[in-house]
Amino acid sequence: MTIFLILAPFGSFALLMLVTSAKIGLFVAAAICLAVIGIDVYRGRSIKLLGAGSAVMFTALGTYVALVDPKLSHSAVKLIVDIGVLAISLISLIIRKPFILQYALEEVDAETAKQPGFLKAVYLITWAWNAAFVLMIIGNMLTIYVSGLPLWSSLVIAFAARNSAAYFTAWYPQYRKAKYGTPPANALPGTH
Repeated sequence: MTIFLILAPFGSFALLMLVTSAKIGLFVAAAICLAVIGIDVYRGRSIKLLGAGSAVMFTALGTYVALVDPKLSHSAVKLIVDIGVLAISLISLIIRKPFILQYALEEVDAETAKQPGFLKAVYLITWAWNAAFVLMIIGNMLTIYVSGLPLWSSLVIAFAARNSAAYFTAWYPQYRKAKYGTPPANALPGTH
């Protein structure tokens, strides 16, 4: 359910960009971001950096498209969104609070969060998402700069990149658990 809520604004945005204007796609995505934030607040969870940053990004870009450049191409809008999401992720790494950490802390118990490999796993998963964002940027750039390339090609790249990152996000913690097991209570930090 969590991954669905995280990806809902982006999936809705991508779908709406196929059937309606960029302005509508951006404002609906911003509204969905705000709804997800509302769900988190209602459940007593933290407001996520990715959700709040994405809400600001979708709103700002939607306002720009509505008031300044309504003819901005769909490919350019998708490229800007992907660059924005990558920027949010990189900023989260620069401030040493990877955006994945907020989600991870809500999914695991306190003992798991204290394990030596926990933060390493969070950083690795965040970098996997950064790789997916870069692939999505490349897909959008290809549709802008390679004439005759069908629009669906960037959607295929984005779908494959997002699904790969989502799969890795689910797989890697299970892999670490199977490989290292649960350390004994008296294990020294850094031994795993």
